Amino acid sequence: MSDLLVLGADLLGGGAADVLVVDGRIAAVGPDAAADAPSGVERLDADGLTLLPGFVDLHTHLREPGREDAETIASGSRAAAVGGYTAVLAMANTSPVTDTAEAAERVLDLGRAAGLVDVVPIGAVTKGLDGHELAELGLMHRSRARVSVFSDDGHCVADGRVMRRALEYVRAFGGVVSQHSQDPTLAGPQACCHEGELSGRLGLPGWPPVAEASIIARDAMLARHTRSRVHVAHVSTAEGLDVVRWAKAQGIAMTAEVAPHHLTLGTELLTGYDPVYKVNPPLRPTEDQEALRAGLADGSIDAVATDHAPHARHDKEHAFVDAAFGMLGLETAFSVVHDVMVRTGRMSMADLARVMSSGPARVAGLAGHGRPVAVGEPATLVLVDPTAPVTVDRAASQSLSRNTPWHGARLTGAVHTTILRGVVTAHEGEPTAC
Repeated sequence: MSDLLVLGADLLGGGAADVLVVDGRIAAVGPDAAADAPSGVERLDADGLTLLPGFVDLHTHLREPGREDAETIASGSRAAAVGGYTAVLAMANTSPVTDTAEAAERVLDLGRAAGLVDVVPIGAVTKGLDGHELAELGLMHRSRARVSVFSDDGHCVADGRVMRRALEYVRAFGGVVSQHSQDPTLAGPQACCHEGELSGRLGLPGWPPVAEASIIARDAMLARHTRSRVHVAHVSTAEGLDVVRWAKAQGIAMTAEVAPHHLTLGTELLTGYDPVYKVNPPLRPTEDQEALRAGLADGSIDAVATDHAPHARHDKEHAFVDAAFGMLGLETAFSVVHDVMVRTGRMSMADLARVMSSGPARVAGLAGHGRPVAVGEPATLVLVDPTAPVTVDRAASQSLSRNTPWHGARLTGAVHTTILRGVVTAHEGEPTAC
């Protein structure tokens, strides 16, 4: 921890102010902050910048252990810090799978060694992600990693009996199951294009919206039956969102996230068979994108989650049906969401902070993240420049992989500085030493 004086930052709803950080916490906000600052304090000029709580990503693939050629926890942490994130939840589909307490603690320790963001392990729901036998849910929660979010992401927990048992188990300690909603009998492992005229014309296996909505509906009923919490990962269709809205109206403990690419990129991009656009769930038509934007704006969707999925070139450079699913997201998420939601007037910067910080922190139970900029709160913050132009260059990525769909895109809104408990972890596009 260190002392820091942020000068002239725009606070949400509060105008420009100085913010003093002492011992990792906010000690003063306003005109007295500079006067109260100890001598020799590090000063950060924030004129024209907006100060927000640090971003939290509910859905990050860091690939370590097993695929360190695509990403490591260290490289993913660098990408996260540069993207304004102070916490990321690391998905369990590593090799070996994060399905034991020891595996979860290893991810935790590697994240702490990197020291740039809080890397929070997600535990697998089932052993080996096989969908049959529950993983060590209780042991993972009682470990040093304190795992509270569980997911077989990349695979749906399709067996209703197994999903029910998982929800019953995590209820005892307030955990949550994050579901990859894909009925495998309706959208099999080869499904890679939104089912419709385009999938037929391109000859690509179809992924119908009902494959998503039907699992969300089943899980909503199971959550109500078990009085437990279920989270919908990367909702991608209007039909799926309709079910989420219904569940919330019924008082069911269901939350949902949306990925930046499902807000902005459409299924028509698949006409060139470029595997950079292959993602699961697939890109959807305009009407789905519009529904998701509306759902994010009105609070039906609780969080933006990147589904950051790095892949080595030899896993992506194949025929479309054979290429790996997934795309990068950590370094571009703020700019993409700011462009599509804030600049268009659909959301305010306060709304953006809700869906990228406080909302995901609440879903994950991260008490030290997503907190307001107020005296006594952890100084876990991000400074953004809402007017700065950004041209995405995959060669400049902190990730070990290069599979970004936004290469060459011109966006507006840049992350300037990321601060984790008073320590600057990234500044003007570069990670800093802790």
